[in-house]
Amino acid sequence: MLFRSFTVRSTTLIALAAGIAIVYLPQELASSQTASPTPSATPDINPNPNLLQVPTDPAAVKVQRTQPITLQEALDLAERNNRQLQTAKITLQGSEAALDVAKAARSPTLSLQSNLNYNDSANSQLSQSQGSFNLGGQNLNIDRDTTSATFDTTLQLDYNLYNAGRRNANINAAQEQVRVDRLQVQVTQEQLRLDVANAYYALQQADAQLETLQDSLREADRSVRDAKLLESNGLGTKFDILQAQVQEAQAYQNLANAVSQQKTARRNLVQLLSLADDVEVITAEPIQEAEDWEIPLEDTIVLALKNRVELQQQLARRQIAIANQTVALADTKPQVNLFANYNLLDSLKDNQGIANGYSLGASLTWRLYDGGAARAGARQQRANQALAETGFADTRNQIRLQVEQAYFQINANRQNIQAATLALTQAQESLRLARLRFTEGEGTQLEVLTAQTALTTARVNRLQAILDYNRALASLQRAIGIAGVRSQESGARSKLSL
Repeated sequence: MLFRSFTVRSTTLIALAAGIAIVYLPQELASSQTASPTPSATPDINPNPNLLQVPTDPAAVKVQRTQPITLQEALDLAERNNRQLQTAKITLQGSEAALDVAKAARSPTLSLQSNLNYNDSANSQLSQSQGSFNLGGQNLNIDRDTTSATFDTTLQLDYNLYNAGRRNANINAAQEQVRVDRLQVQVTQEQLRLDVANAYYALQQADAQLETLQDSLREADRSVRDAKLLESNGLGTKFDILQAQVQEAQAYQNLANAVSQQKTARRNLVQLLSLADDVEVITAEPIQEAEDWEIPLEDTIVLALKNRVELQQQLARRQIAIANQTVALADTKPQVNLFANYNLLDSLKDNQGIANGYSLGASLTWRLYDGGAARAGARQQRANQALAETGFADTRNQIRLQVEQAYFQINANRQNIQAATLALTQAQESLRLARLRFTEGEGTQLEVLTAQTALTTARVNRLQAILDYNRALASLQRAIGIAGVRSQESGARSKLSL
């Protein structure tokens, strides 16, 4: 007979060739919180500040530290480290700089230009040669130097006095773009809180499911031992033992899958939090039912329509389109510019000193015909305005639908929690009675296995109902546009007593 041995803590799991008899759990399946790295009290789990660094050593990406965190701590880490949120903030900084550029058009421009020129003109040389020839060789005092050297400086002041509203329209459009990007930061924050909450709940679910399946595996192992005991006493059959061993093998497979799901859930949360490459997180809070939502549906919808910044974004985009219409039409309207300059000129080859002068003036520019480009640009911006208005109406409808879906899910999951709690109590009692009947020879092994499966299902269903309620509440808070996802440690009551 062949044996396979798996090391587990201080014991060993034995898998028989004829049937799997699982005595103890493997170390990696022993606890939902078990991890090879040792948790640190106050670790530095923030990512490397060098954003361009790529790890090249396998040791740099190996998980070596495990940190328990609460939901609120996860939210705080995400606010500080999440890359998408950082991208939104950087985009806002760019828009603020673009606004400063637009505002700079209100001020005049002052420029300085200096020129140093040295010239030896071939034309001057030719003129002097011709002059000497025409004089017939007379001895006259003629300067034969054909070179010149000058230095001049001009200080120019320009101001756009009238631009048909282009300047103010550009400023208004830039201001509204800043508003759009600032609201986008808030949208990203709210969506990030929802994503982190869902990832945390998913990890809690993976942990609890692992614990539930561990209990199921222990129950299956107990059934195997009971079946063997009865068979040795002549009260059971080999068929009962095989049934129990099959149930045990299935429980082990389910447990192995649960371990994989738990590891994936941990990495998903780490990715959202943008933590260091060698860090893994585990939950530091038990599964608890979040607070009740007591606001009526209609009031909740109105609250969402007041709070959701996506509606304000659409209004800001509409204002941008209106401002850009003015910018487009300004191309076919007169533009008035004022200018003043002061200049200095010095001929470096004489001793006459520096000459100076100035000029003042105004210029009018009017593009009388542009092939219809300005009007076409204005029509394009009117289309953008209509898109923003349509987007506003569509966003409003989506917000209502999101609120209603989350609200209905909250009510359904609240009822599911009550039903699942009752079913769990009944399943526990059913398994107790099935075991009692089986040990007394009045029941069958199939009844025990069925009750065992029903208990596992009841536990999973109750966990699922509680977490679905928490997810629905987080979705409702996101749909309303409030940062309502709180730490479960504050005010929440424990609902999990498996």
